[in-house]
Amino acid sequence: MASGETSPLLSTATAAKGKSLGNNSGETTPLLSSTTDTPRYDGDNDEPNHDGASVRSHLSDGSSIHSHKTKSTRRWPSFIAMGVLGLMVIAIIALAYVVPDAVQEYAKQAAVVEPTSLSLESITADGLRARIQATFRLDGARVANDHVRRVGKAATWVANQLGTEETTIVVTLPDYEDLLLGTAAIPPLVIHLKDGDVTDFDFVTEIVPGNMEGIRSIANEWLEGRLDKVRLRGKAELALKSGLLPLGTHSVAESLVFEAKKIPAMPQYNITRLNVKDVPGPGDKQSMLAEVTIVAHNEYPVKLDVPELAFEILVPGCDTDDLIVIADAVTSEMFVKPRSDVQADVHGIIRELPESLTRDCPNSRSSPLDILLRQYMQGEPATFYVRGSSRPDGSTPRWVAELLSSVTLPVAFPGKSLDGLIRNFSMSDVHFTMPDPFADPDDPASDPTVSGNILVTAGLPSEMNFGINVTKVRALADVYYKKDKLGVLDLKKWQDANSTRVEADKKHEASLKIASRINEAPLHVTNGTAFGDVVQQLLFGRKAIQLTVKAAVDVKVETSLGQMVLKEVPAEGMIPVKPLSNGKDWTGDLTPKVRSLRILDTTSTSITLQALVNVTNPTPYTASVPYVNIHVLHNDTVLADATVENVEIVKGDNTDILVTATWNPSRSGESGHQIGRDLVSQYLSGFNTSITVKAHRKSIPGQPILCEGLSRLNLTLAAPKLELPGGTEEERSHFIRDATFHFFSSTATFTLASPLKFNTIYIDYVNATAFYNHTEEIGRIVRDLPFEAPPGQSTTPRLPVQWSVGSVGYDAVRKALGGNLKLDARANVDVRLGNWKESLWYIGRGIGARVRF
Repeated sequence: MASGETSPLLSTATAAKGKSLGNNSGETTPLLSSTTDTPRYDGDNDEPNHDGASVRSHLSDGSSIHSHKTKSTRRWPSFIAMGVLGLMVIAIIALAYVVPDAVQEYAKQAAVVEPTSLSLESITADGLRARIQATFRLDGARVANDHVRRVGKAATWVANQLGTEETTIVVTLPDYEDLLLGTAAIPPLVIHLKDGDVTDFDFVTEIVPGNMEGIRSIANEWLEGRLDKVRLRGKAELALKSGLLPLGTHSVAESLVFEAKKIPAMPQYNITRLNVKDVPGPGDKQSMLAEVTIVAHNEYPVKLDVPELAFEILVPGCDTDDLIVIADAVTSEMFVKPRSDVQADVHGIIRELPESLTRDCPNSRSSPLDILLRQYMQGEPATFYVRGSSRPDGSTPRWVAELLSSVTLPVAFPGKSLDGLIRNFSMSDVHFTMPDPFADPDDPASDPTVSGNILVTAGLPSEMNFGINVTKVRALADVYYKKDKLGVLDLKKWQDANSTRVEADKKHEASLKIASRINEAPLHVTNGTAFGDVVQQLLFGRKAIQLTVKAAVDVKVETSLGQMVLKEVPAEGMIPVKPLSNGKDWTGDLTPKVRSLRILDTTSTSITLQALVNVTNPTPYTASVPYVNIHVLHNDTVLADATVENVEIVKGDNTDILVTATWNPSRSGESGHQIGRDLVSQYLSGFNTSITVKAHRKSIPGQPILCEGLSRLNLTLAAPKLELPGGTEEERSHFIRDATFHFFSSTATFTLASPLKFNTIYIDYVNATAFYNHTEEIGRIVRDLPFEAPPGQSTTPRLPVQWSVGSVGYDAVRKALGGNLKLDARANVDVRLGNWKESLWYIGRGIGARVRF
């Protein structure tokens, strides 16, 4: 019998021309091929499985697709095929009982059995009713020994044919304590024995499954890859005859061994359609319906009609051995045709989400649902499990229900990467808050924060046709400028959100518009250079800045099944930030004005003062500034530093911003001192002057990276205009408001308008020259006795005038006695303010002068 276990008994249907049929063992070919040419719903193709050593149970013929119901029905055609195979072999072996050993050997080597069609006619209460069509012939060319071939041909020519009575074949598994696999009733058959004669079989048989527990055990070993081989043994009591000559009844048995590489493999399948939508549920509740279409290819002559069957869909729990039922599914009736694609339509109903599915696993922040969705959204296959329903339809035979409900089939569901899901990302009403300078480095308050309205447009996969509303979001987002990481935007706190679904049209797929208001989200700057480049482009660039955001987002959503949290949803998008300038100089729109000055402290070289400043914010951004210190420069020379604390910058006009500044140009050496002296002189003379403000490495204490980025920026703007007291708008721009010349006493007095409201300026020395018509000298004033310029408007004491007698200017003054004229003045003045002293020059134009006797 050993030789019978290794000799091929089934040939392939594609034997090479010119060779005898049956050259290749049918045991080496799976019953279903891969379906790599069938389109998938996600546009991908499965890779064919070339692993010939995959361990698969011979209890399945592989003719069904990946649905669990088809898996169960797939086993029984294999049982039928094995039954036919066993019958043919047993008949040949029975013949060997009544003929010499040479004929027995000939029969074993020459027998060729080829199943041509296998169809399932019906499922009965006890088993299956199947129709089998096959051919049998003896091929002497397969016999290697010439003596055996000659004797065998002679004996079979004499016998001509061999007949059997109705027979019951019992198939067992010897390696599993002779577990009963099943029985098959075979009607009477007649076999032609002449070499080359073909016998056609076409009969209906009743197949009854055996030990269900054993069948389930073998099936699970196959599914788990633990089945390295399977050995079948067929037994029968054969009543034989040759023509009218009875040959008696013989007890015969034959074994077949299938190794792992020859066991039929699980067929490749494609999921060609997936659609998930809301449907009415019991009462007022809503349920979710998943419609799936699965396709596999049957390349064998197997025909099956599979009725509707019910299943349960399960997913792994926190423990991989703990499966959670999430849906009930039913398959449509399937018609398996020979050598054609097989399609299964599956409808699954999800009525609610079990708590065990959404609850975080021990020592983890993720629930089983989180893990499943993460795999899917990262494009990785997510594993589902399919099991026969424990509550099958009443029309399902008991034995089928028991078999299906006891075998669990893992299903790899192809993932779908969400790259490109975010279509648009924009922010409005942006508000920046500078960091708290006194916060600890690890304190979130040590980072600048961003507030604003976020609008995200996300594409919805075509299979998502159910209602969804985003209620809250949180995220940890990496922000990039070009290819450099700028920093991390921390949105760990839940932010309120709402969403609106936009249905698909001919040009665009469905999308979800998500609106959220983020409040004081910390922006941890990690690259000062990149941050400085962004601010530079923001202030002075011509094109929109493209910031890339890569985030893992947690989303709270409401669906018909209730509220759930989707964790670590990968999101990537571009944030276009419009520059402030659009190629134009917007700094002129700042229009800073100094409304009030107060001197706080003085030294011989410095003045510390406070000023109330009005400024216009022309940008669409607002900001909160707890503390910032900047340098004030002119001609690239640091002259002063200014500090702003606890200021809210709003759009448009910002009034009474308190600025504390220290004027100390001497810190930059003698050249700085001269530049500072000239700047003040120009400023007091009413010239159009400008200053440059620039951050430095200590502008915001505790933020070296942020300061490094800001220190790369220079912002040049018009020097703030002083708001001088009294007079017309034109007069309020002049430090010397008017003058009175006393002609006969040769003296003059001037009305001064001090910008200081709380401090007195002392003028220690004056050397001035007055001009008429810009160039004609009138006279000179020299005084070395100090006098005061108190807050507000004041009149100087009478200053001596040395007339330029005989000049055109002197004649103009003489002619103007009792009247007025416009004068210009140039002066060198020594001023003193507390401990601070400075020599300044002054040029005044269009000073109104009265001439008196």
